[in-house]
Amino acid sequence: MVGSASSFGRNGVHDFILVRATAIIMTFYTIYMVCFFTFGLELTYLTWFQFWSQTSNKVFTMLALVCVLIHAWIGMWQVLTDYIKLTLVRVLMQLAIVTVLFVYLFTGFFILWGV
Repeated sequence: MVGSASSFGRNGVHDFILVRATAIIMTFYTIYMVCFFTFGLELTYLTWFQFWSQTSNKVFTMLALVCVLIHAWIGMWQVLTDYIKLTLVRVLMQLAIVTVLFVYLFTGFFILWGV
């Protein structure tokens, strides 16, 4: 079996499991947020501030963000390896995507924990 250094998992099975696991976590997070908006108190600044002040909410949100980034990387890696055959172009596009994903990660971290 051929392994790829740019794949997130060690092989296709690991990538498949990671995509499914991250999708489940993102689904739970979406349900969590929909329930907050649907069944929560009236949305005021105080309610919103208290909601984002909870450490458990910040941890769950950070986990969801990491899952989105892992999910995005695996998906983009698969698309690029399937459709971009020129190695240099594919590597440059992968580098650009990884850079953007890290910017999203650090931006989300600083915004989330800065509240």
